[in-house]
Amino acid sequence: MNKSRTIVLTGCTRGLGRELVDRFIERGHTVLGCGRSTSHIADLGAKFGAPHDFSSVDVSNGPAVEAWAARVLTSAGAPDLVINNAALMNDPAPLWEVPPEEFDQLMAVNVTGTLNVIRAFVPAMIAAGRGVIANISSGWGRSTDALVGPYCTSKHAIEGLTGSLAQELPRPVTAVAVSPGVVDTDMLRQAWDDGAGAYPGPEEWGQRAADFFLGLGPGDNGSSVRI
Repeated sequence: MNKSRTIVLTGCTRGLGRELVDRFIERGHTVLGCGRSTSHIADLGAKFGAPHDFSSVDVSNGPAVEAWAARVLTSAGAPDLVINNAALMNDPAPLWEVPPEEFDQLMAVNVTGTLNVIRAFVPAMIAAGRGVIANISSGWGRSTDALVGPYCTSKHAIEGLTGSLAQELPRPVTAVAVSPGVVDTDMLRQAWDDGAGAYPGPEEWGQRAADFFLGLGPGDNGSSVRI
């Protein structure tokens, strides 16, 4: 069996993040997760006890992320893998019709939230001399489509942020932009309800995705990859 790893996972309460919790734990790894839903976090905490840890955190709130990171770093040490998964999708609309508050909230979670987690955990990973930061991108971070402009904008930002971070990190600490592929989730149905059912759900995706994330290493630094 592979050595047990400590994995920080944002957006762990729904969709792909929730599926990864089960898959990582069944492989013998420790998951330190966060999400916004207090009830879902309570359910995870009841199902998975120590050393796993689940906290209600809004990643767009920098001080809240710092407090969460300080607590889990004290108890578990530097993570081996950080997956920045937390994200929002916009309601489909032409850009000029997207309410400013919807755009701002999406960018705050998808982009600023990712940066908040990087700020909170990467110094400890550098000090430990190891670890992978996997920032969840999208096919829409490498292309564009109508009516999902805010989401495309945020994921193009993740691609650029990750590329720069990879150039700044001391080896072997690694940063990778990961597109999960097209998966039938609530988020996809929000953007593309008519077509989402043609794609695999989180359960089918999760088995290969968990192994994919665990296989990332220094040779992937700066890569833009797809599961």
